[in-house]
Amino acid sequence: MTTPHRLVILGAGAAGLDLATRLARSRVPGLSITLVDRAGSSIWKPRLHQVAAGTLDTAQDEVVLLAHAARHGIAYRPGILRGLDRAARRVTLGTVQDREGRDELTAVVEYDSLVLAIGSRADDFGIPGVREHCAFIDDREQAEAFNGELRRAVIRCLDDPAQPDLSIAIVGAGATGTELAAELHQALELAGGYGLPGLRRRLRVTLIEAMPRILAALPEKVSDAATAVLRHLGVEVLTGAAVESVDAEGVVLKGGRRITAGIRVWAAGIRAPEVTRALDGLETDRAGRIRVHESMVTLTDPAVLALGDCAALVPAGQERPLPATAQVAHQQARHLARHLPAWLRGTPIPPFRYVQRGALVSLGDYDAFASLGRLGVLRGAFIEGWLARLSYALLYRQFQLVVHGARVPLVWAAGALRRLARPSVRLE
Repeated sequence: MTTPHRLVILGAGAAGLDLATRLARSRVPGLSITLVDRAGSSIWKPRLHQVAAGTLDTAQDEVVLLAHAARHGIAYRPGILRGLDRAARRVTLGTVQDREGRDELTAVVEYDSLVLAIGSRADDFGIPGVREHCAFIDDREQAEAFNGELRRAVIRCLDDPAQPDLSIAIVGAGATGTELAAELHQALELAGGYGLPGLRRRLRVTLIEAMPRILAALPEKVSDAATAVLRHLGVEVLTGAAVESVDAEGVVLKGGRRITAGIRVWAAGIRAPEVTRALDGLETDRAGRIRVHESMVTLTDPAVLALGDCAALVPAGQERPLPATAQVAHQQARHLARHLPAWLRGTPIPPFRYVQRGALVSLGDYDAFASLGRLGVLRGAFIEGWLARLSYALLYRQFQLVVHGARVPLVWAAGALRRLARPSVRLE
């Protein structure tokens, strides 16, 4: 009997879960798939700001990995990547951690081919006080921890009118920081409908960005429109404002200005998880991302591939890697799922070509903006309002369709029923 080819995929985010699901549905003969992730469930990363604000029903939108894997014939292993032995073709995982994050148990998983899809995190740039005094929302655990801190601050405001206003400083005005600023306003506005009036009036959000404008990666028209909406909501938008340090009372900007904030969120920069710098000689860039060929095979090892946020793929003729976005991750997963079966038989993976299909930013129910990509009749067009909100919703529906397949109408119906029965913002 022929031994199956052992493909191990590390990471069940946008890229890893998409790839594992597509390959499993293809039923490639002689291929066994193992999916490894530290969490028992997966939330689409572009929605983490809603988890943080408490406006997303995570029980409805999560993908329970063990059940998903069993349904698709995938082996699921919980664990955190701790080490890689490329000569022996095995990875070491931390499977059980104590409260301080130290491994109580470890396990070794062997592979024939390895795919790294371990995502990214915000970059503190070595700025004093960031790690000690800021919340991060790089994953579900961090987003829910922030939401717990937010709800405790709300309760203090309710119980003691003499308490200062609920002040939140968000550093980094990319998509995550910008969308979070609006979503916080929506969360407290929704809470007002459950007998908690006046909360939003006590919210003070400051959005801090070192670049000359927010949403610097998007067209200027999107940036200007989003800035206008945020300022209308009462958000103080500071651009060209570099952070010098952070402490327990707030954020200090270069030049000496202090932004007082009871809650501080860091959503600036992108870098790979620290573990990438210790992966048995895999070549990385300055942000810790793993350098790969356009085929997504690593420069160092033909048996190891990387995709999504943790990969540094520089297209031919360009100087910078592709951006760390869900759009890139999903396109890379689709490309690998199409060509991996032939690659396992010895056929090279063709170069990946990213197609910019546009950019979307959603400011809750207040507004949404989109800049369309290079394809279609309306290529390069700017849209806003209900049409942009619909486009944003459809983007997530496409991800659900990949993950849930024929079951997706049931998922949508269950979500609609659940929204009728449950509060529209987390109150417990």
